[in-house]
Amino acid sequence: MASRITVVGAGFAGLTALRTLRRQSREVELTLVAPRAELHYLPGAIWLPSGRRRREDLVVPLDNFLRRADVRFHAAHATGLSADARTLHTDAGEVANDGLVIATGARFIRKLPGIEHAIIPCDGLAAGEAIRERLAALSGGTLCFGFGSNPHEPIAMRGGPIFEFVFGTDTLLRRQGRRERFRLVFFSPSPKPGLRLGERAVGLILDEMRRRGIETVLGEKPVAFEAGAVQLERTRIDSDLALFMPGLTGPAWLDATSLPRSPGGLVLGDGHCRVAGLDCTYVAGDGASLPGPEWMPKQAHQADLHAGTAARNLLGELAGRAPSERFRAELTCIIDTLDRGLLVTRHERGGRAFKPLRVMHWAKAAFEKRYLRRYR
Repeated sequence: MASRITVVGAGFAGLTALRTLRRQSREVELTLVAPRAELHYLPGAIWLPSGRRRREDLVVPLDNFLRRADVRFHAAHATGLSADARTLHTDAGEVANDGLVIATGARFIRKLPGIEHAIIPCDGLAAGEAIRERLAALSGGTLCFGFGSNPHEPIAMRGGPIFEFVFGTDTLLRRQGRRERFRLVFFSPSPKPGLRLGERAVGLILDEMRRRGIETVLGEKPVAFEAGAVQLERTRIDSDLALFMPGLTGPAWLDATSLPRSPGGLVLGDGHCRVAGLDCTYVAGDGASLPGPEWMPKQAHQADLHAGTAARNLLGELAGRAPSERFRAELTCIIDTLDRGLLVTRHERGGRAFKPLRVMHWAKAAFEKRYLRRYR
């Protein structure tokens, strides 16, 4: 009888796990559990405010991919998991498995008072559309951009997109001939925001902000958001629009499981992406807490690296072999400014950062096109 493998989540990690599993084995029975058979390409949301992308450009129906890969689709939200992880509970019934890959991502921590007054840019494509509408409706004012972290697990954060939104907004307003009517303010609890990108990258980012006339308030934690202001520890900033990326924690459905959790609420796994204490159970992507360097990112590329490793180790374990492959920690990103891109790479042997170049903007767009072609 063929082994039954369930993958939970239709994001980067979940789909890479499915592709790897099917590439490695034509015999296993694969099931994808997700609310919709769609990939939402959230990295492209940075281009929604400018109109360079529309929702239909970034939502990819997965029916063709699932049919080609011979994957059964179970439309549901995960709601729990049996103690041995062999039965996934969902709001559309139970799904039995011989092996499981958890790739349901993370959720943003919404504990700051008044957080509803800020837009969380990576909360979904609707957030990017809301930014576009709010910007179009403003004739001037102060725009605030910032990010926070998980106090119990500082690595559980994603700040890079905020840099892209602040630079992209500046470029967009200049193109529209109304930049002088707006004050742009970037705030961060760290005196060196984005330090996981490396010292040189931080310097390049702050230099670019100074060059563009973007104000910075560094070293102060956000305390609260109001309809017309952002309150930091010592500074109050009047705000007509606030974009804020909170820290990350695990999705709510994990609370109904006995899965081991990190201090920050993520699923605890080892260097093989195997969930601690459970056979044939793996975790990948933003919702995973895995050993690695302090700069290890929460980003799509790292999620893909987790997922490939998890899939290969799971197949090996189902065949009676102990997990042996370890995932690679690697940071690769292009911080886009709407017309240029600042390339940053980091790995175990070091890293590099380059000043914004026009070719990097087009490279980011080309990568998006190539990546989505796999699933169209």
